[in-house]
Amino acid sequence: MKNLLGKINTKLDSQGGFLKAVSVLVGGTAFAQLIGFLCLPILTRLYTPEDYSILGVYVAIVSILAVISCLRFDIAIPIPENEGDGKALLLLSLLSNTIFSIFLYLVLFISYPYIQQYKIIHQLSHWIWLVPLGVFVSGFYSALQYWATRHKRFKDIAKTRMTQAIAGNTASMAGGMLSVGFGGLILGQFLNFSGGLIKLATSAKKDLKRIQGSPLKTTFTKFSNFPKYSTFEALANVSAIQLPLILLASYLIGPTVGYLMLAMKVLGVPMGLIGSAFSQVYLAHANKYLESGQLYSYTKKIILKIFKITVIPFLLLALISPYVFVYIFGENWSNVGFYIVAMLPWYFMQILSSPVSMSLHIIGEQKKALVIQLIGFIIRVVGLFLVANFFVDKMIVYYFISAFSFYTFYLIIILYRLYLSEKNEF
Repeated sequence: MKNLLGKINTKLDSQGGFLKAVSVLVGGTAFAQLIGFLCLPILTRLYTPEDYSILGVYVAIVSILAVISCLRFDIAIPIPENEGDGKALLLLSLLSNTIFSIFLYLVLFISYPYIQQYKIIHQLSHWIWLVPLGVFVSGFYSALQYWATRHKRFKDIAKTRMTQAIAGNTASMAGGMLSVGFGGLILGQFLNFSGGLIKLATSAKKDLKRIQGSPLKTTFTKFSNFPKYSTFEALANVSAIQLPLILLASYLIGPTVGYLMLAMKVLGVPMGLIGSAFSQVYLAHANKYLESGQLYSYTKKIILKIFKITVIPFLLLALISPYVFVYIFGENWSNVGFYIVAMLPWYFMQILSSPVSMSLHIIGEQKKALVIQLIGFIIRVVGLFLVANFFVDKMIVYYFISAFSFYTFYLIIILYRLYLSEKNEF
């Protein structure tokens, strides 16, 4: 038995500890996803598709704003070899996030009398005031998570995901049982954004005491491409994902966005389980392969591993979705299975490309990453807006096709640029 455990541990420690890191993150994420999935049949009987539609709008607004709240200094934290630069990037991230969140509250306070009659704002009601706070805790968590990634504390990250799942789902179920309406879902999502902050903050505080940081102004200048290019790239990327939900909620009456939200939660299980885990570990190890001139080869291996892990589960999901989810979620959600089948090609390409998307930043191609995301924004948001105004009944079909097309294009470009980088031709 000891020999067997020894062999397993040796295997997990191979490839620079990559497999062990992935297994830790997958384990924690799997627990979180399992909790979320087990709670869904209860939540879908406590809340209506219309409630999930409003949740979709809240998540979309917070996600769009949160991704730029740290000016993208957060994603740069694991990259520099110098610990002083890493510390300075963490402090810049937290400072930017705090200032941005305060600014959002000021803007909301001034503009609320003028925007409260808009359909989406009216739907959110007083819960709109939870948006800037949601942005703050989400940005705070992102910065601390990347600091933990820098120090390869994958166990800590895994534990925070468990905390998020338990706190978020418990709050949502409690809200549903107390009949507080969609506010229970929003409160649960807020806790999902903020869960695990204390644990990550405690570890980071201990680190910061013993590390001599670089001057913030010097570090800001050194990594200025991140706020200059990556901020707009991330904004275009997340807007391309989230703005369509707001557009759909604005143009389509009924539970459509609610169906989409639930389908995304189901497909988010493999995305969160595999994509997120591989993304964190890929980022933690990519710099080493860049220095050895093997980042292209390493990236191809990661994509192939993800393909092998996901292809069979996705095929099985395509076969069973139209038949099983009506029993799992209840009669009100009978169409969800068909939405899941239609979204599978899109999510399959996303799960292949997203974990390695940071590679363009690692090789210093923030400008090209920005251009790609702007193209994605035009295809997915501007295109959907045009379809909404001329062929409103085709919005959902266009939404699915445009997402699949973009992620396919994105993956091809990533591999092509890495190939040129490895050949020193770019």
